[in-house]
Amino acid sequence: MKRQTFNDNWIFWKEGSTKKQTVTLPHDAMIHEERRPDVPGGGAHGYFPGGKYVYEKRFTAPDEWREKTVSIEFEGVYRNSKVFINGREAGGRPYGYVPFVICMDAFLVYGGENVITVTVDNSELPNSRWYTGSGIYRPVSLLISPKEHIAYQGVRITTLSFAPARIRVETDASASDEVKILVEILEQGRVIASGSGRNAELAIPDAKLWSDETPYLYECRVSLKKQDKVCDTVTEKFGIRLITWSSGGLLVNGKQTLLRGGCIHHDNGILGAACWTKSEERRVRIMKEHGFNALRSAHNPASKAMLEACDRYGMYLMDETFDMWYVRKSKYDYGRDFKEWWQADTKAMIDRDYNHPSVIMYSIGNEVSEPGKPEGVKLGKEMISFVKSLDASRAVTGGMNLMIMGNYAKGKGQYDNVDKEEKKKAANDSKEPKNASLIFNMMATVVGPGMNKAGNSKKVDMVTTPILDALDIAGYNYASGRYPLEGKLHPGRVIVGSETFPYEIYKNWEQVKKYPYLVGDFMWTAWDYLGEAGLGAWSYTGGKPFNRPYPWLLGGTGVIDILGNPDASCRYAETVWERADKPVIAVRPVNHPGVRVSKSVWRGTNAIESWSWRGCDGNKAQVEIYAGAAGVELFLNGKSLGKKRLKECKAVYKTRYAEGTLRAVAYDADGAVLGESTLSSAKGKFRITLKPEEAVIQAGDIVYVPVEITGENGIVESNADEKLSVSVEGGTLLAFGSADPCTQERYDAGSFTAYQGRALAVVYAPQPGKIKISVSGEKLGTESVAVTAV
Repeated sequence: MKRQTFNDNWIFWKEGSTKKQTVTLPHDAMIHEERRPDVPGGGAHGYFPGGKYVYEKRFTAPDEWREKTVSIEFEGVYRNSKVFINGREAGGRPYGYVPFVICMDAFLVYGGENVITVTVDNSELPNSRWYTGSGIYRPVSLLISPKEHIAYQGVRITTLSFAPARIRVETDASASDEVKILVEILEQGRVIASGSGRNAELAIPDAKLWSDETPYLYECRVSLKKQDKVCDTVTEKFGIRLITWSSGGLLVNGKQTLLRGGCIHHDNGILGAACWTKSEERRVRIMKEHGFNALRSAHNPASKAMLEACDRYGMYLMDETFDMWYVRKSKYDYGRDFKEWWQADTKAMIDRDYNHPSVIMYSIGNEVSEPGKPEGVKLGKEMISFVKSLDASRAVTGGMNLMIMGNYAKGKGQYDNVDKEEKKKAANDSKEPKNASLIFNMMATVVGPGMNKAGNSKKVDMVTTPILDALDIAGYNYASGRYPLEGKLHPGRVIVGSETFPYEIYKNWEQVKKYPYLVGDFMWTAWDYLGEAGLGAWSYTGGKPFNRPYPWLLGGTGVIDILGNPDASCRYAETVWERADKPVIAVRPVNHPGVRVSKSVWRGTNAIESWSWRGCDGNKAQVEIYAGAAGVELFLNGKSLGKKRLKECKAVYKTRYAEGTLRAVAYDADGAVLGESTLSSAKGKFRITLKPEEAVIQAGDIVYVPVEITGENGIVESNADEKLSVSVEGGTLLAFGSADPCTQERYDAGSFTAYQGRALAVVYAPQPGKIKISVSGEKLGTESVAVTAV
């Protein structure tokens, strides 16, 4: 099979508009819409409207394609897509997060021009609890094969054992009996093992195993040979990795493994939902650099690029199917399509994930209320059985909120039970039924971590036990109060903290280390995201922390911001995980003197690693020190602010801001120095500093260019933000913005106000050559940098 990218030169327009433009996929139409406070999706969608959109591409089908079979693969279209080839409807998908393939053989005009038209309907909002994006937001490819060929996703590689290493390679091929199937395993281009047949078992000599610590990948090349002539070939990357689980723990290749996890949504910040390979790789790389070894694709299947990045970097993945079953959480969400489509969409995810060693768990849903009743348990068991029929090698889990299921059992928190008469009555009453997840989030902002004990009662335990025991690994959303109980109450149960508050990482991680049946922790969230406006943000302008009013835009829960910068919560987790080699100094913003901050339960601090707040001398300052040590001493400009014991790897100092240097020294119990670190203030005149993450990129790829406002000593200044403008020569500016959670500025306007001294540009290179990126500010002048595309 030959895979051909099909992302260039699409004509795009919004239905009803005469304005057409040429776009390169992946493309998010929603991020270019005008945000308004009155849009139906409200803060959940970040105050972006939806719409109906059309994509069209013209191309020539060579005459030799008559002897081939040609398909088109869409990795993700949000949502309600329909595909037309030369005016005839050929396929589509209601769900926006799974790949689908359409065979084009019956539709093509060979030797002439062809037109593919894709319509997208994301006009009915709200249809999600977060920002979704709109349109063909993941890549598109053509798949060209001979008539006798290996099927799409037709090679499945299973690790049978790791000591010795044996694998099975199953091949699904459309071929006559005279066609032979050859299987070869390659290591750095060299064949190290081979076999034949549709079900080939091979021993791998001196095998290198795949894990988070050793993400070693092999290639499997499967060829169809007819009369000694190769007629089709498919090559798949894979890792030799075997997962087992029990109440004794999660084992990867026989080694007990604890999951240092974080949940992520699918958007890429200032790019919106557009899924560039570089963007997904960058997220995984940065998370790995900061101590994570696992992520959860909340609450929908991850992209192929994300899977590939997890494979390369050694990041375990919990891939999740749905945020809802048939009980809807938003008025127009996937719950309307669930019963008809859940099997096809689950299969699409698993077929794509099968060869990726990073995928260790499949989640059948997030905070679904249905298992609170017998019919929901029956459905859940059917889903588990279905997943196992497709892939028995991985664990099946679910992000289960015990309180939500307990309430549903009592008839509370139901959004929509798909009964037509009840729907009609709700419409007539002009009252929407209650959204269980929304209620939970609102309650969490009020009562905070007490929600962790909401599932501790015997009644809730009785209601939730049937579905939790049916899962291989039971995922607990905000139910850490049950962790110590399960060993005695349910001795065979394996559990994971599928969603937790980041600031409780110390308490949670101590339990992960203590209880073998608790295999890991996934905080909400590892990376900040668009939508759920203000859910986790701390605000100096007041207001309730959930669904903050326009122009709030970001969720604010991420321990890594939308630009990729870690905050104090992230560095605290690193410390708890024993991944930080020196003490961490973090400072809560000192540029809001006398203002009481409005807090959120999802964020334990708003501190960042900065001691550069020009003009704030004398303001109160709270300094947080994190270290895996017995004690710490903090110095300000050489003067000791005292020694303190570290409690839960943390100590807090209160002082007054003064420009200069903070220095923290960590000590062991005997007073010996374990390590030290410093934070200093920016000095001299401020300027713009550009730091492209790559000097050379491939044409057709993107480059990330962090922008900082720094002093002459190169230190970022956190209190000198101003509006910056970007211009690009030789390339295309895709997005420019900052991590400001509350703004009316646009990511596609080419100008944006820095936030705490930082901004980010993303530039596309359409062809080889030099790309010049220039950034200017009224008080800062202009700085330029060059990147080469080859």
